[in-house]
Amino acid sequence: MRSKKIKEKYFLVDNPLGQGNDREFDSTETRTESGKSYHVSLLWGVICLALLGLFLRTGYLQLIKGGYYQKLADSNRVRTNVVKAPRGLIKDHYGDILAQNSPSFEVVYAPAFLPEDREEREEVLTKLKKIISVETEREQEFLEVGKNEQKTRSLNGRVDSTEALQIMERESDLPGIYVAQSARREYEKGFLFSHIIGYEGKVNTQDLERNPGYLLIDDIGKSGVEKTYEEELRGRHGEEKFEVDARGKFKQTIENKAAIRGNELILNIDGKLQQKMHEVLQEVMEKNKEATGAVGVAIDPKNGAVRALVSLPSYDNNLFPGGIKQSDYQKLIDDKKKPLLNRAIAGEYPPGSTFKLYVAAAALQEGVVKENTSIDCQGLIQIGSWKFPDWKTHGPTDIKKAIAESCDVFFYAVGGGYGNIPGLGMSKMKRYAEMFGYGRQTGIDLPGERMGNVPDENWKFKELGVKWYIGDNYHAAIGQGFITATPLQVTVATAAIANDGQAHAPRLAEKVIDVTSGEEKKIEPKTLGEILVSKEAFRVTKEGMRQTVVSDKGSGRLLSSLKVSSAGKTGTAQFNNNENLHAWYTSFAPYEEPELAMTILIEGGGEGYDYAVPATKDIYQWYFDWKRGEEEPKEKVEN
Repeated sequence: MRSKKIKEKYFLVDNPLGQGNDREFDSTETRTESGKSYHVSLLWGVICLALLGLFLRTGYLQLIKGGYYQKLADSNRVRTNVVKAPRGLIKDHYGDILAQNSPSFEVVYAPAFLPEDREEREEVLTKLKKIISVETEREQEFLEVGKNEQKTRSLNGRVDSTEALQIMERESDLPGIYVAQSARREYEKGFLFSHIIGYEGKVNTQDLERNPGYLLIDDIGKSGVEKTYEEELRGRHGEEKFEVDARGKFKQTIENKAAIRGNELILNIDGKLQQKMHEVLQEVMEKNKEATGAVGVAIDPKNGAVRALVSLPSYDNNLFPGGIKQSDYQKLIDDKKKPLLNRAIAGEYPPGSTFKLYVAAAALQEGVVKENTSIDCQGLIQIGSWKFPDWKTHGPTDIKKAIAESCDVFFYAVGGGYGNIPGLGMSKMKRYAEMFGYGRQTGIDLPGERMGNVPDENWKFKELGVKWYIGDNYHAAIGQGFITATPLQVTVATAAIANDGQAHAPRLAEKVIDVTSGEEKKIEPKTLGEILVSKEAFRVTKEGMRQTVVSDKGSGRLLSSLKVSSAGKTGTAQFNNNENLHAWYTSFAPYEEPELAMTILIEGGGEGYDYAVPATKDIYQWYFDWKRGEEEPKEKVEN
């Protein structure tokens, strides 16, 4: 049976070559060999397909996506560091450096090497803040910035060498943070020039919104000419690419593009005159304990070049570059004497009797009075029950004497009318005052200039809800009431008188020097518009100012002893419900060929004759003696 069953497994296959030679095949053996051959073929097919896929993928990655993945790889080992451009130098008229750059240290971080986890970043920040302070805004940026950000960012732009060393020693505890060498802005004699130069500081969110081309590590001019001439002073950043290892440590520099320093700014400021004016006003404030501030402005009447501009109290602008400490800033803000306020351009004061100059010119031009018109001053004017007093009895007074002795009664009549003198009225006084530059900005190249105020009937009704009275005209004619002006406006107006009506916008900048080409770009003078007053009217007004100095009863007679001739006008302005006085003196010298128009204001300082006139004398004496080579300027600077 078994052989029969086995036999049944056999079968015949015809010989394809013909009859005979029939051969028996074992079907089990045949199927086994056939199966092995199939599986081998299948395996080779799979291997070939895999190799083909690998070849195609490799080609795709190298040829099509090679650049992308190379860039991705580079981003993990190549760090890009912005090389900050130093700001341009600022110099005075004679080439003395007022603002420059000194080597410094800055703490920055590379986002790609920061911990991914926020809590870990907070731990790093906590460790760092044990060494240095970090502003709240920069803390948030540090905690929220993505790791794909390639460029470094700043945490603190103002660390000393000790702090820098501590950070470098703790490098392993502060991943992604490192110390970079930087250039810190440095101001020569900060207290002396701070209201002119201003300061620069780190950009904030508002700065970035207004200036989209800036980076978070950038500095920007915040005040003074640093702000006005930001585009000229800021340089062009360079870029450094270097390779780092897996721990973020430097390996080698790959590419280095040098930064280009900002352009050089040359000012019209005479540094030595600025220093002398600062010293004199500082001494006045030390002697006069009632004074809360002092201002001095000197300009060239021929072109508006500002030679000196002092505002006291001042501040040290070296506190600001790299970020001022909050405690230092709060101290400046809380100071009741307001050292950050540039009183020369933003202090608005009643001009007092200095305003009589423009009323005089207007009255002569309008024919309200003539050169020989005389008024008998008995010490007051009475209108009904109202009395308008003078500071003394002057007797018969013409316009020159009225200027020289500062007769109020004469100007009450000229401004508001009295007896047979019709008076200008407020509308005409306002029109002429605005021609001289009152009630509008002078256009000085400093931010923050205020306009002062020249009121009229409409202004009073709108602001106070009451009508205008003749007494308002009288008060306005002597620079009181609602009229206010900045010391700079008073100086510009005086310069216009010295220059026979040619008024120029005051300019701090003289020229800009391109650091790459050496080309000089001059800042040309700008006129403030035509003053419609005749030369004859200016002649009479100037002669009245000259009598202020040379007349025995002139309010500026203290200056008569100087070798240089001068002309001027005192002012004593009431404020704070007439309980306190500002002391003014505005002038020009030499009288024949004016080189300087200068205004001194002692805020809360009392009578103009007592404090502003002596200060003017000291400054003129030093300046013109020095110009003639008779005295060497001092180097001392009082803070």
